[in-house]
Amino acid sequence: MTSTAKLLAELIALPSVNPAFLPALHPHAGEGRVAEFLAAVTASAGLDVEFQEVFPQRSNLLARLRPAGKIRRTILLAPHLDTVNVADEKHFVPTRRHGRLYGRGACDTKGCVATFVSALCELAKTNSRPRETEIIFVGLVDEENAQAGSRALVRSSAFRRLGGSASTSLRKAEFQTPDLAIVGEPTQLRLVTAHKGSLWLRVETRGQAAHGATPQFGRNAVHLMSRVVDVLETVYAERLRQQQHPLLGHATVSVGTIAGGTQPNIVPDHCVIGVDRRTLPDETERRVCREITALLKAHGLDAKVTSQKQSPCPALETDAEQPLVRQFLRCIGQPEPAGVHYFCDAAVLAGGGIPSVVFGPGDIAQAHTADEWISLAELERGKEMLLRFLKSLP
Repeated sequence: MTSTAKLLAELIALPSVNPAFLPALHPHAGEGRVAEFLAAVTASAGLDVEFQEVFPQRSNLLARLRPAGKIRRTILLAPHLDTVNVADEKHFVPTRRHGRLYGRGACDTKGCVATFVSALCELAKTNSRPRETEIIFVGLVDEENAQAGSRALVRSSAFRRLGGSASTSLRKAEFQTPDLAIVGEPTQLRLVTAHKGSLWLRVETRGQAAHGATPQFGRNAVHLMSRVVDVLETVYAERLRQQQHPLLGHATVSVGTIAGGTQPNIVPDHCVIGVDRRTLPDETERRVCREITALLKAHGLDAKVTSQKQSPCPALETDAEQPLVRQFLRCIGQPEPAGVHYFCDAAVLAGGGIPSVVFGPGDIAQAHTADEWISLAELERGKEMLLRFLKSLP
């Protein structure tokens, strides 16, 4: 195994399941074990290490490689440390088979963590350290649930003086917003400058209860909702297909849950559906709720539409002509940037004023699966590609 693959195997063996998916005090919950392990790895390579508390016992990890000279720009390497849950304990035992490494998080996103940390530690041990660019690995918590790690980073002043202290003697450069964040997600080693946003909507219909033997005296909220679902999945979905983004294609809508009524012999007076709506960069939560409400009204359907997300999850669109983005593209031999359909921390960081892109080994098709895996050859290529870019920085 290469050092990158060995690091990934060690990360898989340290469960870091997001606590939102586990009972309280579950032994697999939280990113703490992984963060402490990576703190030791990066510190041994000479990086300055600190933690930013997000929740009790759940902290973002910050490991900074200082440049040889004055700091003129800052690059963030920002994968997340948490994973989703898995039913069988065996998935926390890394297994190598046919050129792949299997285990929970192998693809999403401990593969990115291993790639980024290996590249940064290798850079720290060479004479190719940038003279004017600081590079900071930021291991983020809670991406799989509510992105609390990235939201905490951009809300606080920490991202303006990563690795610094509160002393007034800090150099001015340490208070500058980072120039680029490379967010680790499985992109098959393509540099991504755009991803879709994510809305979860609650659509509610009301009716009038009546005895099941005399349904004519009631108004069936489930029947009304069936018409709402039909309009969303046909008319609205077709309307969304008419608007195309050059990297993301069209927005989508999907009805994922439905609940209504209390028992078979009562005409239901209430029904609720949960709707997944993937957005394009020019779409807002308010605009989407308004357009769905107006569409349903135009079809004679009365329904209440509200958002269920704790925090906004907008789409990402970073200007591919920015010099650092173009430089990254040249270094990895990619003519033009790509787009992905999933949401990630990149949009949160971009919303905080940090130009952000997405990059990493692995295929999103493997994420969250029972037999999650990553190609070891791709893992190593990803480390070399990132290292090439880091070495090109002044």
